[in-house]
Amino acid sequence: MRTQVGIIGAGPAGLMLSHLLHQEGIESVVLETRSRAYVESRVRAGVLEHDTAELLRDTGVGERMTREGLVHTGVELRFEGITRRIDLSGLTNGRRITVYGQQEVVKDLIAARLAAGGQILFDVSEVTLEGIDTDAPVIRFAHEGTIRELSCLVIAGCDGFHGVSRGSVPKGALRIFDHTYPFSWLGILARATPSAHELIYAHHERGFALHSMRSTEVTRLYLQVPPHTELSDWPAARIWDELHTRLATEDGFTLTEGPILEQGVTPMRGFVTEPMRHGRLFLAGDAAHIVPPTGAKGLNLAVADVRFLAEALGTWLRQGRETGLDEYSARCLRRVWRVQHFSSWMTGLLHQPVDADEFSHRLQVAQLEYVTTSTAAATTLAENYVGLPLDWSRRR
Repeated sequence: MRTQVGIIGAGPAGLMLSHLLHQEGIESVVLETRSRAYVESRVRAGVLEHDTAELLRDTGVGERMTREGLVHTGVELRFEGITRRIDLSGLTNGRRITVYGQQEVVKDLIAARLAAGGQILFDVSEVTLEGIDTDAPVIRFAHEGTIRELSCLVIAGCDGFHGVSRGSVPKGALRIFDHTYPFSWLGILARATPSAHELIYAHHERGFALHSMRSTEVTRLYLQVPPHTELSDWPAARIWDELHTRLATEDGFTLTEGPILEQGVTPMRGFVTEPMRHGRLFLAGDAAHIVPPTGAKGLNLAVADVRFLAEALGTWLRQGRETGLDEYSARCLRRVWRVQHFSSWMTGLLHQPVDADEFSHRLQVAQLEYVTTSTAAATTLAENYVGLPLDWSRRR
């Protein structure tokens, strides 16, 4: 097999990159170790930044999102039994977020690529990368019982944190920055009508809680829990009791319960790889960076990566200019570290510290009071939450 761009991973990053390259007339092949059914049902992120939603619309894969997605113009911060709303759109000249599950984005992108004759090979195995330091890299893999080779001009490693791409870079060529947060999130997906029209971020002395949603019939909820928490210690009744406690307000708040469809515990970490390129291998999305989920940035950061990469590849393959490829890593990393800072700041603002005492509690409340009453502070939160414009990464 031969193509221009070999893409490893059929998540949002890999599929969006293939879609964008197709619109530029550039050939690609996507390789995925999981089945199509698995990647289309894998529940992950659900909040799309303004520019992410606009990109889906502008490139012809946003019809279902526009029809079914939930557009939000604000978020609620809850603390000390009170709720304060951050007017996202009012503070950012009309920018907003859209609640639309990652698995739905993946479904739409797969459908678009296949309809356009794109090649996506699912259930591949034994993936190895060769020649990434040369101008003729090769991806070897097994598919349907046959060992195959994909020759390409460049390889895009979009295969997530545990994928083979980053591990294929020679030892010592990458610098790794890794931070583990001292708590995890216990998340549930419940068949229940959302209890509020917008997301609720709650700070509570027992720990953080988040009320989100995936549709008008499905609610996504999270609780801050200690690391290494076992799901067996959290039966449904305990989960709902804790959510009621942490989301309660002085004037009364009714949390709608329902059957739990999924539940899991997610460790929280910050992770960055520098650079995001080695030779003809370009890393994107979770293969290059992980952010704590508090700021709802993971999927959006991956999409920003591949927008930059698609633009750079288009300029190189059409015009022979490599400037964009040479600038890819630095341009992405400038945005990555801004997002890491915002996600870390949101995490510290809302979560109960491991060594919490009354002093640290009062500091958090004071900060929440300021963020929710100062236009300047609220604007900082709003600008980062709806997503900084793509050209921000070029500014100096």
